Amino acid sequence: MKKNLPIVFVCVLLFALFAVVQVGLSSGFISSYWETNIYLIGINIILAASLNLINGITGEFSLGHAGFMAVGAFAGGVITLNLGLPFLLAIAVGMLAAALAGLLVGLPTLRLRGDYLAIATLGFGEIVRVIMMNIDYVGGAAGLMGIPAVVNWPIIFISVVFTILLIRNFICSSHGRSCLALRENDTAAQMMGINITYYKVMAFVIGAALAGLAGVLYAHYYTIIQPKEFNFLLTFDILVMVMVGGLGSLTGSVVGAVLITVASAFLQSIPELRMVIYAALLIASAVFRPQGLLGTKEVSMNLLRKWGGVLNGSDGSKQAQ
Repeated sequence: MKKNLPIVFVCVLLFALFAVVQVGLSSGFISSYWETNIYLIGINIILAASLNLINGITGEFSLGHAGFMAVGAFAGGVITLNLGLPFLLAIAVGMLAAALAGLLVGLPTLRLRGDYLAIATLGFGEIVRVIMMNIDYVGGAAGLMGIPAVVNWPIIFISVVFTILLIRNFICSSHGRSCLALRENDTAAQMMGINITYYKVMAFVIGAALAGLAGVLYAHYYTIIQPKEFNFLLTFDILVMVMVGGLGSLTGSVVGAVLITVASAFLQSIPELRMVIYAALLIASAVFRPQGLLGTKEVSMNLLRKWGGVLNGSDGSKQAQ
């Protein structure tokens, strides 16, 4: 019974979060502005967690997430708007298209390392944006308009939970352990018989597919998408979320996405300073907390007990003094 307590605790917490937000939205207590930001937080959590799988768990350095998101967004938009097919099919096609793009990009580029991989994936994102701007079927530079607005809070919530569970289960699997070994020392991992290219591409494809999911959700909430939205600045935003939360920490991705999205909401009145403040946050994080807020740690019952013990110990020492 005690072994199931953490699972029960998490389920109760998730249900409470879902219920509170749903009641707030239904009653009008949460304004439309903050409703948009709540949905955006969910989309950003998916983006940050999927990029963390590539950059933090596997140890690569990809800057192509905006491109994968664009592929998913436009593929999903074509399914529902141009073809009039169901939204669930749009999710499947968007994720599949982004995964295929991840496979096509990952096979040749994941043999590169460090800055070379970053430049190659950044180039991919720009190529996708330029291609979309020149395809009339997806609206060209004007993009797609009138996409069905079918995304709501339950869909966002389920998508976020699905993403977290998928990545968490992957990390805890033998495949995930192999990716962690690659992050620590890919030469040693190769000597142990781990197929480096196979596991790098696997993580890359999963991360790309989840970015495609975020793109589909984005398109079907805002109903209008343009190629110019998916530029390198979007990838930079996602990277800041990952870096602030902690490379290699799934919990950190959630924390980073929430903090950066909320900060962005408060900075809407001064958009010209937003990137300056983001850069300052990234510099401060690199100087004072280079591993991010959580580093590679995950919030668990054991960690909460440890923190509780530290706090109790400090309180006890103060009382003794």
